[in-house]
Amino acid sequence: MQPVVLITGALGGIGQAMCERFDAGGWTVFGTDLDAAALCAQQAAGKLAGAHAADIRRPGACREVVAALLAVSGRLDALVNCAGVWREGPVESFSEEDFDLVLDVNLKATFFMCSASIPALRESRGAIVNISSDAGRQGNRNAAAYCASKGAVTLMTRALALDLAPAGVRCNSLSPGDVETPMLRFQAERYGNGDPAAYYQALLAKYPQGEAARFIQPGEVADLAFFLCQSGARSITGADLAIDCGVSAGN
Repeated sequence: MQPVVLITGALGGIGQAMCERFDAGGWTVFGTDLDAAALCAQQAAGKLAGAHAADIRRPGACREVVAALLAVSGRLDALVNCAGVWREGPVESFSEEDFDLVLDVNLKATFFMCSASIPALRESRGAIVNISSDAGRQGNRNAAAYCASKGAVTLMTRALALDLAPAGVRCNSLSPGDVETPMLRFQAERYGNGDPAAYYQALLAKYPQGEAARFIQPGEVADLAFFLCQSGARSITGADLAIDCGVSAGN
Protein backbone atom coordinates (compact mmCIF):
# COMPACT_ATOMS: atom_id res chain seq x y z
CA MET A 1 0.00 0.00 0.00
CA GLN A 2 1.32 3.43 -0.92
CA PRO A 3 2.07 5.76 1.98
CA VAL A 4 -0.09 8.88 2.17
CA VAL A 5 1.11 12.45 2.71
CA LEU A 6 -0.92 15.56 3.48
CA ILE A 7 0.62 18.82 2.27
CA THR A 8 -0.71 22.21 3.35
CA GLY A 9 -0.15 25.26 1.17
CA ALA A 10 -0.18 22.83 -1.73
CA LEU A 11 -0.58 25.58 -4.34
CA GLY A 12 2.41 27.60 -3.16
CA GLY A 13 5.92 27.39 -4.55
CA ILE A 14 7.28 25.04 -1.89
CA GLY A 15 3.95 23.22 -1.60
CA GLN A 16 3.82 22.37 -5.29
CA ALA A 17 7.41 21.15 -5.19
CA MET A 18 6.48 18.94 -2.23
CA CYS A 19 3.53 17.46 -4.11
CA GLU A 20 5.73 16.68 -7.11
CA ARG A 21 8.49 15.13 -5.00
CA PHE A 22 6.26 12.86 -2.95
CA ASP A 23 4.33 11.82 -6.05
CA ALA A 24 7.59 10.96 -7.81
CA GLY A 25 8.59 8.97 -4.75
CA GLY A 26 5.51 6.76 -5.01
CA TRP A 27 3.39 8.39 -2.30
CA THR A 28 -0.31 9.19 -2.48
CA VAL A 29 -0.46 12.99 -2.24
CA PHE A 30 -3.35 14.87 -0.66
CA GLY A 31 -3.24 18.67 -0.73
CA THR A 32 -5.04 21.53 0.91
CA ASP A 33 -5.07 25.26 0.18
CA LEU A 34 -7.61 28.07 -0.09
CA ASP A 35 -8.41 27.98 -3.82
CA ALA A 36 -10.84 25.12 -4.51
CA ALA A 37 -10.82 25.60 -8.29
CA ALA A 38 -7.03 25.54 -8.49
CA LEU A 39 -6.87 22.44 -6.31
CA CYS A 40 -9.41 20.71 -8.57
CA ALA A 41 -7.29 21.63 -11.59
CA GLN A 42 -4.20 20.16 -9.95
CA GLN A 43 -6.12 16.99 -9.17
CA ALA A 44 -7.50 16.77 -12.71
CA ALA A 45 -3.97 17.13 -14.06
CA GLY A 46 -2.90 14.15 -11.95
CA LYS A 47 -0.71 16.23 -9.63
CA LEU A 48 -2.82 15.42 -6.57
CA ALA A 49 -4.57 12.18 -5.66
CA GLY A 50 -6.96 14.12 -3.45
CA ALA A 51 -7.62 17.68 -2.36
CA HIS A 52 -9.76 19.64 0.07
CA ALA A 53 -9.96 23.44 0.06
CA ALA A 54 -9.96 24.98 3.53
CA ASP A 55 -8.92 27.98 5.59
CA ILE A 56 -6.72 26.11 8.01
CA ARG A 57 -6.47 29.08 10.35
CA ARG A 58 -9.64 27.54 11.83
CA PRO A 59 -9.08 24.41 13.96
CA GLY A 60 -12.38 22.97 12.72
CA ALA A 61 -11.20 23.30 9.13
CA CYS A 62 -8.02 21.38 9.99
CA ARG A 63 -10.11 18.53 11.33
CA GLU A 64 -12.27 18.63 8.19
CA VAL A 65 -9.20 18.32 5.95
CA VAL A 66 -7.89 15.28 7.82
CA ALA A 67 -11.34 13.68 7.89
CA ALA A 68 -11.70 14.16 4.12
CA LEU A 69 -8.31 12.55 3.54
CA LEU A 70 -9.03 9.59 5.80
CA ALA A 71 -12.42 9.04 4.15
CA VAL A 72 -10.57 8.49 0.86
CA SER A 73 -7.28 6.90 1.91
CA GLY A 74 -7.96 5.38 5.30
CA ARG A 75 -4.50 6.30 6.54
CA LEU A 76 -2.00 9.13 6.91
CA ASP A 77 1.76 8.57 6.99
CA ALA A 78 3.15 12.10 6.88
CA LEU A 79 2.08 15.71 7.32
CA VAL A 80 4.09 18.49 5.68
CA ASN A 81 3.07 21.99 6.76
CA CYS A 82 4.02 24.39 3.97
CA ALA A 83 1.33 27.08 4.28
CA GLY A 84 2.90 30.44 5.06
CA VAL A 85 2.69 34.19 4.48
CA TRP A 86 5.11 37.11 4.70
CA ARG A 87 4.49 40.61 5.97
CA GLU A 88 7.20 43.04 6.98
CA GLY A 89 7.53 46.47 8.50
CA PRO A 90 8.65 48.26 11.66
CA VAL A 91 6.92 47.13 14.84
CA GLU A 92 5.72 50.63 15.71
CA SER A 93 3.62 50.81 12.55
CA PHE A 94 2.84 47.12 12.02
CA SER A 95 -0.91 46.59 11.83
CA GLU A 96 -2.85 44.20 14.03
CA GLU A 97 -4.41 42.78 10.86
CA ASP A 98 -1.01 41.84 9.42
CA PHE A 99 0.20 40.51 12.78
CA ASP A 100 -2.84 38.26 13.11
CA LEU A 101 -2.47 37.03 9.53
CA VAL A 102 1.20 36.09 9.97
CA LEU A 103 0.71 34.35 13.31
CA ASP A 104 -2.53 32.64 12.26
CA VAL A 105 -1.20 31.20 8.99
CA ASN A 106 2.38 30.44 9.99
CA LEU A 107 1.85 29.24 13.55
CA LYS A 108 -1.79 28.62 14.45
CA ALA A 109 -2.57 26.69 11.26
CA THR A 110 0.57 24.59 11.67
CA PHE A 111 -0.28 23.84 15.31
CA PHE A 112 -3.85 22.76 14.59
CA MET A 113 -2.98 20.76 11.47
CA CYS A 114 -0.57 18.81 13.67
CA SER A 115 -3.29 18.44 16.28
CA ALA A 116 -5.80 17.12 13.76
CA SER A 117 -3.29 14.72 12.17
CA ILE A 118 -1.69 13.21 15.27
CA PRO A 119 -4.29 10.46 15.90
CA ALA A 120 -3.82 9.07 12.38
CA LEU A 121 -0.05 9.50 12.54
CA ARG A 122 0.03 7.53 15.79
CA GLU A 123 -1.64 4.65 13.93
CA SER A 124 0.93 4.71 11.13
CA ARG A 125 3.93 5.73 13.27
CA GLY A 126 4.34 8.51 10.77
CA ALA A 127 6.18 11.81 10.50
CA ILE A 128 5.59 15.55 10.60
CA VAL A 129 7.72 18.10 8.76
CA ASN A 130 7.03 21.76 9.52
CA ILE A 131 8.46 24.42 7.22
CA SER A 132 10.03 27.07 9.42
CA SER A 133 12.63 29.60 8.23
CA ASP A 134 16.10 30.98 8.82
CA ALA A 135 14.05 33.79 10.40
CA GLY A 136 13.10 31.25 13.07
CA ARG A 137 16.78 30.84 13.93
CA GLN A 138 17.95 34.44 13.88
CA GLY A 139 16.49 37.92 13.83
CA ASN A 140 15.75 39.49 10.46
CA ARG A 141 15.46 43.25 10.20
CA ASN A 142 11.97 44.63 9.69
CA ALA A 143 10.38 41.20 10.16
CA ALA A 144 9.64 40.85 13.89
CA ALA A 145 6.20 39.29 13.41
CA TYR A 146 7.46 36.78 10.84
CA CYS A 147 10.43 35.91 13.06
CA ALA A 148 8.09 35.42 16.01
CA SER A 149 5.89 33.07 14.01
CA LYS A 150 8.72 30.96 12.64
CA GLY A 151 10.70 30.87 15.88
CA ALA A 152 7.55 29.52 17.51
CA VAL A 153 7.15 26.87 14.80
CA THR A 154 10.72 25.69 15.34
CA LEU A 155 10.41 25.34 19.10
CA MET A 156 6.88 23.91 18.89
CA THR A 157 8.26 21.22 16.57
CA ARG A 158 10.88 20.23 19.12
CA ALA A 159 8.27 20.03 21.88
CA LEU A 160 6.02 17.90 19.68
CA ALA A 161 8.94 15.59 18.92
CA LEU A 162 9.31 14.89 22.64
CA ASP A 163 5.57 14.41 23.10
CA LEU A 164 5.20 12.05 20.15
CA ALA A 165 8.40 10.02 20.40
CA PRO A 166 6.86 7.31 22.64
CA ALA A 167 4.24 6.72 19.91
CA GLY A 168 6.91 6.39 17.22
CA VAL A 169 5.90 9.62 15.48
CA ARG A 170 8.79 11.81 14.36
CA CYS A 171 8.58 15.59 14.09
CA ASN A 172 11.18 17.84 12.45
CA SER A 173 11.35 21.32 10.98
CA LEU A 174 13.16 22.73 7.97
CA SER A 175 14.47 26.28 8.01
CA PRO A 176 15.05 27.54 4.46
CA GLY A 177 16.61 30.84 3.59
CA ASP A 178 15.10 32.84 0.76
CA VAL A 179 13.36 30.42 -1.60
CA GLU A 180 12.62 31.36 -5.20
CA THR A 181 8.82 31.26 -5.02
CA PRO A 182 5.81 33.49 -5.69
CA MET A 183 6.01 34.58 -2.03
CA LEU A 184 9.52 35.93 -2.61
CA ARG A 185 8.29 37.82 -5.68
CA PHE A 186 5.45 39.22 -3.57
CA GLN A 187 7.97 40.42 -1.01
CA ALA A 188 10.08 42.17 -3.61
CA GLU A 189 7.14 43.78 -5.37
CA ARG A 190 5.34 44.92 -2.21
CA TYR A 191 8.30 45.97 -0.09
CA GLY A 192 10.94 46.80 -2.68
CA ASN A 193 10.08 50.51 -2.94
CA GLY A 194 9.46 50.12 -6.64
CA ASP A 195 12.78 48.35 -7.28
CA PRO A 196 12.37 44.57 -6.84
CA ALA A 197 15.85 43.93 -8.25
CA ALA A 198 17.42 46.00 -5.47
CA TYR A 199 15.34 44.10 -2.90
CA TYR A 200 16.64 40.79 -4.26
CA GLN A 201 20.22 42.05 -4.18
CA ALA A 202 19.85 43.15 -0.56
CA LEU A 203 18.67 39.65 0.34
CA LEU A 204 21.51 37.95 -1.52
CA ALA A 205 24.09 40.24 0.07
CA LYS A 206 23.72 38.39 3.39
CA TYR A 207 24.78 35.03 1.88
CA PRO A 208 28.39 33.92 2.33
CA GLN A 209 28.84 32.95 -1.33
CA GLY A 210 29.37 36.56 -2.41
CA GLU A 211 28.85 37.04 -6.15
CA ALA A 212 27.88 33.38 -6.49
CA ALA A 213 24.99 33.74 -4.01
CA ARG A 214 21.65 32.39 -5.20
CA PHE A 215 18.18 31.75 -3.88
CA ILE A 216 17.23 28.28 -2.64
CA GLN A 217 15.07 26.29 -5.06
CA PRO A 218 11.74 24.81 -3.89
CA GLY A 219 12.81 21.35 -5.04
CA GLU A 220 15.78 21.42 -2.68
CA VAL A 221 13.44 21.94 0.27
CA ALA A 222 11.13 19.21 -1.01
CA ASP A 223 13.99 16.72 -1.36
CA LEU A 224 14.98 17.21 2.26
CA ALA A 225 11.39 16.94 3.51
CA PHE A 226 10.92 13.75 1.51
CA PHE A 227 14.06 12.25 3.06
CA LEU A 228 12.84 13.08 6.57
CA CYS A 229 9.67 11.09 5.95
CA GLN A 230 11.53 7.93 4.95
CA SER A 231 12.47 5.00 7.18
CA GLY A 232 16.12 5.87 6.62
CA ALA A 233 15.57 9.00 8.72
CA ARG A 234 13.94 7.12 11.60
CA SER A 235 16.57 8.36 14.07
CA ILE A 236 15.98 12.01 13.20
CA THR A 237 13.36 13.71 15.35
CA GLY A 238 13.28 17.04 17.15
CA ALA A 239 15.70 18.47 14.60
CA ASP A 240 15.61 21.83 12.85
CA LEU A 241 17.60 21.53 9.64
CA ALA A 242 18.89 24.64 7.92
CA ILE A 243 18.75 24.80 4.14
CA ASP A 244 19.98 28.34 3.64
CA CYS A 245 23.35 28.23 1.82
CA GLY A 246 25.03 28.88 5.17
CA VAL A 247 23.37 32.22 5.90
CA SER A 248 22.63 31.21 9.51
CA ALA A 249 25.92 29.38 10.09
CA GLY A 250 27.53 32.28 11.95
CA ASN A 251 24.56 33.05 14.17
